[in-house]
Amino acid sequence: MLKEYFHESKSLLNEFISEEQNFVKIEKAARIIFESIQNGGKIISCGNGGSHCDAMHFAEELSGRFRGDRKSLPAIAISDPSFISCVSNDYGYDFVFSRFIQGLGNPNDILLAISTSGNSTNVLNAIYEAKQKGMKVIGLTGKNGGKMAEQCDVEIRAPYSDFADHAQEIHIKIIHALILLIESYLE
Repeated sequence: MLKEYFHESKSLLNEFISEEQNFVKIEKAARIIFESIQNGGKIISCGNGGSHCDAMHFAEELSGRFRGDRKSLPAIAISDPSFISCVSNDYGYDFVFSRFIQGLGNPNDILLAISTSGNSTNVLNAIYEAKQKGMKVIGLTGKNGGKMAEQCDVEIRAPYSDFADHAQEIHIKIIHALILLIESYLE
């Protein structure tokens, strides 16, 4: 069972790697993020559960440090517990990310929206609000891309799997690849 789990992960990663268009999308997304930063924008990321952790990981690697020393980059995950509990209580959990975008999003900003199904209502609401603000949206999805697929400026999809953990394994590789490229553009 354990070896099978790792072989399944390896197979999905190999499937992702074999599709050249995935690398084109990652490069396009990294370029959009870099240009936003160069124009005074910031990166806002969001997701639920493990995707929430990935959103935080992305923001801290940009604002903190990835592989080498460089200036801090403007990135924040929508992860403040008091904000999330306030909005969930007052408006409902479907609006925890969109309220943040409504208050702090600007036209030069980027939303990194993460959903393994592509159908998380609160992430979809954040995408809608980001579009209203004139922001570009990069989406990390799985399965068939869900409703997010058509709403993102760049959608990067993990190969189909019945389980979210396999999509998340691909997502973290995409996140690290994005940061690696962004840092290379800064040089």
